[in-house]
Amino acid sequence: MAGGKMRKERTQRGGGAAASASPHFQGGIPFHKSKGQHILKNPLLIDSIVQKSGIKSTDTILEIGPGTGNLTKKLLEVGKSVIAVELDPRMVLELQRRFQGTPYSSKLKVIQGDVLKSDLPYFDICVANIPYQISSPLTFKLLSHRPLFRCAVIMFQREFAMRLVAQPGDTLYCRLSVNAQLLARINHLLKVGRNNFRPPPKVDSSVVRIEPRRPLPPVNFKEWDGLVRICFNRKNKTLGALFRQKTVLSMLEKNYRTLQALQLVPPVEDAAEMSAFVSVLGDAVGDLSIADDDDNGEDDVQMDDGDAKSGFKEMVLGVLKGGGFDDKRASKLTQSDFVHLLALFNKAGIHFS
Repeated sequence: MAGGKMRKERTQRGGGAAASASPHFQGGIPFHKSKGQHILKNPLLIDSIVQKSGIKSTDTILEIGPGTGNLTKKLLEVGKSVIAVELDPRMVLELQRRFQGTPYSSKLKVIQGDVLKSDLPYFDICVANIPYQISSPLTFKLLSHRPLFRCAVIMFQREFAMRLVAQPGDTLYCRLSVNAQLLARINHLLKVGRNNFRPPPKVDSSVVRIEPRRPLPPVNFKEWDGLVRICFNRKNKTLGALFRQKTVLSMLEKNYRTLQALQLVPPVEDAAEMSAFVSVLGDAVGDLSIADDDDNGEDDVQMDDGDAKSGFKEMVLGVLKGGGFDDKRASKLTQSDFVHLLALFNKAGIHFS
């Protein structure tokens, strides 16, 4: 996405063709809505975003989707340097032209390419106005980046942003909320109406601040995601009902028998393994899909436990009952609850990966 103050469109008052014949031009370059290119035209919003980012004069700033460089200019004014990652070669050329011969040229490095496929260099802070279709994979790519950055201030589609910050009991609380908040502290900064862009997108936006947790929680992240996937398969069902499902019991028992035979337990990942895993969480979680959320408020139904061996089934249900989780619902569980539940299962020799 392109951010920044809108330059005056060129117009011809005497008739004939003009750049203003299309409302989606800036600097003579047409912007494509299909590529998530929307110009943030309110300069006060740009100033507010930069101010809320808390940029220091010694900071190296990562900007994603700089467009023609209006936000870039503000970032260059307050930081030590800016690394701008831009997919569109037309925008790359415009950036180079705009800052060539200015005091900012030596402070700007432009990387042309797909940010999701690029190896990102060191940065202190990320400030970005991104194409909304890459929201989830980009969020987890950033959280997998090492060394850890101080914070990221990013504009997302409003519903995605609300899922990121959702708390237990909120309608939008989901697997995305739990996984993201496990890895970072996330705060909503401000709402941005669609009319602040040109061309206006179909949805409103929100700016969110993401601060990676230091240190990360002491959990096995593959196990964590395995547990959370089951719990949010129907987030308004009781955990007792979910863990009675034949498929769930079969998977857990297979893991249990395998690890018992080998006398192994899944190791806690080192930093490299954790980073590789977190980097694919974005694709696993998805952006705004609610297919794995049960929001219809239906009463719990007894799940079919099929041919699951009663001994193992009772072991699983015993963990839930012993911890007081049998009648709890994922939609109301906190981060601490999930950490505690995972620890209880692991203590009983039950693992999710």
